[in-house]
Amino acid sequence: MKRQTIIIILTAVFVLFSTFLWAQNKGAKQIILFGGATGNVTFKHQLHQDSLGDCNLCHNLFPQTPGIVQKLIKDGKLANKKVMNQCTKCHRDKINAGSKSGPVICKGCHVK
Repeated sequence: MKRQTIIIILTAVFVLFSTFLWAQNKGAKQIILFGGATGNVTFKHQLHQDSLGDCNLCHNLFPQTPGIVQKLIKDGKLANKKVMNQCTKCHRDKINAGSKSGPVICKGCHVK
């Protein structure tokens, strides 16, 4: 009986902790990204988090720091258009899989 009670308590703690982590604010709802000469990009951050579920799909390229894309490009550590190419590839892959996706043309994301 005592062992069963401990298992129930540990399970409850695990469920509560998992729910707490899941409910945490995962960042800004949207972020304005520097988009070069074609205009900035309003990135729907929360929509992507909810859709993708794995932050590392994007953050494997850059840390979660404001202005990091510009800094990495300036420092020569991030190839020009690398972020854009990753985004459009993901969008195209989703379209090809028959899923709802974001834009794949420049003016779909970049706004002057």
